[in-house]
Amino acid sequence: MESKKRKNKPKGNRIKKRKRKNRNTPKSMVMAAFYGMAAILVAVVLLHHNPLADQVTEVMKKVMACLLIAFTSVIFGIFYDRLMVLPKELYQSRRLIWKLAKNDFKKRYAGSYLGMVWAFVQPVVTVVMYWIVFDRVFNTRSQLVAGGIEVPYVLYLTAGLVPWFYFTEALTNGTTALLEYNYLVKKVVFKISILPIIKVIAATFIHIFFVCVLFAIAVAYGYYPSIYTLQILYYSFCEFVLVLAISYVTCAVVVFFKDLQQIIGIALQIGMWATPILWDISVLSDGMKPFFKLNPMVYIVNGYRSAIYEQEWFFEHFYSSTYFWIFTVTLFCIGSLIFKRLKVHFADVL
Repeated sequence: MESKKRKNKPKGNRIKKRKRKNRNTPKSMVMAAFYGMAAILVAVVLLHHNPLADQVTEVMKKVMACLLIAFTSVIFGIFYDRLMVLPKELYQSRRLIWKLAKNDFKKRYAGSYLGMVWAFVQPVVTVVMYWIVFDRVFNTRSQLVAGGIEVPYVLYLTAGLVPWFYFTEALTNGTTALLEYNYLVKKVVFKISILPIIKVIAATFIHIFFVCVLFAIAVAYGYYPSIYTLQILYYSFCEFVLVLAISYVTCAVVVFFKDLQQIIGIALQIGMWATPILWDISVLSDGMKPFFKLNPMVYIVNGYRSAIYEQEWFFEHFYSSTYFWIFTVTLFCIGSLIFKRLKVHFADVL
């Protein structure tokens, strides 16, 4: 009997080792895929050359891109286990997220006579007001023509305001997600990590309506949908990931620092004027443009205009696309870590 036990022990150990290997395989595969993509991206950044671009500016962009890739890779390697918790929870709760997002959108205007109509009235009034003031009163149209932009100002304005309205709505509601659903935060079994994305998806419903309005205005002025128009889906996804990444930071911090809501409101007011929505970025000097382009919303706003009437592909703006995604992924990693670190204290504070 003793000899049999001795023979079985090594077999059991081998089974345990196999199980450990199987558990580690997904992690090793994900890590290998991530670092492989990072290496390829670094190689593409270094080998890419635009003969029309300023050499000093191009070198600066390459250095910044490589530093951001390296920083993201280090964060991903060190905090892999913590970073993967959030994506897994979101994927596992995808059906619940969709259901709660629809309910959140419906209940927001429940009890009012016009209901969901109020979700669309204020942005439409804002667009009309800006169009009257800047196009009819101040004749901003002439400034666009001087900058080489021949499109109607109302189309130029709407293409910039539509993504900005989405960003404002999603970020504002995403920031207060934990405060609004504090009764769910206190439940032990509920995955509170899904609350910010519920708010962002609810804001997406309104965004879809305004994209349709943007298409209608474009068609009215003779800019019909083309293959380039499909990029609206890409840029909408870019904005969705960006605002979600920011929301995970802000919703976690606002629980302990309520003044953040007011700070975000002021920052959004400043951000609207710091983003080329009402004005054209071409009026800036070459030295000022790179600083304004650090704002990721510049990439998205310009992208919407490219998709509607400029007929340019997103990959034609190589450095802008690279910077945006490196910045957004890094921000999402940081947001995941902050949210996970503070999550254990939410119920106590709320």
